Amino acid sequence: MNITNIKTLGELKQSEYKPKSIKDELRDNLINFLEENKNPFEGIVGFDDTVIPDLQTAVLSRHDILLLGLRGQAKTKIARLMINLLDEYIPVVEGSELNDDPFNPLSVYAKEIILRDGDNTRISWIHCSERYTEKLATPDVSVADLIGDVDPIKAAALKLPYSDERVIHFGLIPRSHRGIFVINELPDLQARIQVALFNILQESDIQIRGFKVRLPLDIQFIFTANPEDYTNRGSIVTPLKDRIDSQILTHYPRNIEISKRITQQEANLTKDQKEKINPDEILLDLVEQIAFEARGSEYIDAKSGVSARLSISAYENLISTAERRRILNNEKETNLRVSDLYGVIPSITGKIELVYEGEQEGPAKVAQILIGKAFRNNFIKYFPTPDSLKKTQQPSPYQPIIDWFKKGNKADLMMNLTDKQYKELLQNIPQLENVVKKFQPSVNGNSRLLLMEFLLFGLSEFSLLSRTKIEDGIQFRDMLSSMFTMPQTEDFEDEDDSSEYKM
Repeated sequence: MNITNIKTLGELKQSEYKPKSIKDELRDNLINFLEENKNPFEGIVGFDDTVIPDLQTAVLSRHDILLLGLRGQAKTKIARLMINLLDEYIPVVEGSELNDDPFNPLSVYAKEIILRDGDNTRISWIHCSERYTEKLATPDVSVADLIGDVDPIKAAALKLPYSDERVIHFGLIPRSHRGIFVINELPDLQARIQVALFNILQESDIQIRGFKVRLPLDIQFIFTANPEDYTNRGSIVTPLKDRIDSQILTHYPRNIEISKRITQQEANLTKDQKEKINPDEILLDLVEQIAFEARGSEYIDAKSGVSARLSISAYENLISTAERRRILNNEKETNLRVSDLYGVIPSITGKIELVYEGEQEGPAKVAQILIGKAFRNNFIKYFPTPDSLKKTQQPSPYQPIIDWFKKGNKADLMMNLTDKQYKELLQNIPQLENVVKKFQPSVNGNSRLLLMEFLLFGLSEFSLLSRTKIEDGIQFRDMLSSMFTMPQTEDFEDEDDSSEYKM
């Protein structure tokens, strides 16, 4: 028999249904998941050996939970996945606004209905997805929003005094009875609101307009907070923090591979983008490396953090840059290029908090510096660095390429070159393809072309070639001659800046 076909309290009593608290429900279902070797937190990547075990321990301990970490560390996503540990359906007294358990009613309404109708009391079933409530803490959140307030219209209509529980309009927390209630950015709540919360957590009573109401609410509380909030915007009051049983620290991806998995999972690409834009591991690595460089940059506030959303947005912009070129060139499909990284700058500038030195440089310049560092740190994966060749006193395989540029030659890599023009441009640079074949002999086709382009960018990062922004493209030329030639177009850096990292 489908349990949701049960419609009355009498039928429910005769069934096998046994009521349990929300925390026991989460605990029992987690135990079932663990015994069956299943993962209730599917989609959370990189936390298998750190956050997830701590979270499971907290659930087994029936604790309220504080997820503490910098922005973009999947705190809210973890909280939302907690509904996977709920029973699919639970019964409630029909018409109850507090999800009253038919066996243990909480509200005056449910108690009166059961007293009047007995076993004929009508019940309904609510799905686990309806038992999750989330509230973003902002300074304007009030006690009335979270807990409730007296409704004068209801008092007048029912001719009841304000001290009667029936005139209360309940807030989000009482309406989350028998469910999960999440408050994001807890420190942003005013201290007096936080005080009201710890009364609910510990004493199970609330006060509305001076009237004390005893409500033994059955709620799994989950809070999220950013450590930066403790000093910049607010703090968690000590009595409330003391009543939150488990504090779990989140973190950013520990390596590029995990970061790539997150980006590929979360990136919101259209069907056309997936089918008509061909990615490459080189570009995927570079996008993730930019985020890793940002987290260690002296220009960026480490306390603020660099969200995983930076990599996700950057990858989406990278794909869209290539898609725009494909559309303009009327091509059926195209491949990602290193030069497409110019399109990710807007997704970086809006997601980094700069310190004083970074403000002096400007967000766009800092973004360019990060991309430059990503080039340098990925170069060694494919080619020996010029510095390493000097140390071993080996002849430079890059010299024929550099010599070609010294003869006055230049390469204008325009952003909207067709695939055919792109290929011809790179293959017309002597020895460029041979160097790629020498160090990456197994790479062919489009990947080889991409490495040829990457080699140009890498050599410019090591100051062996000049790389200058020209109108709708990049110009590569001899480093020495560029020093004696006034640029006719705007460089990536401000004109008065002499940073070594150029785009």
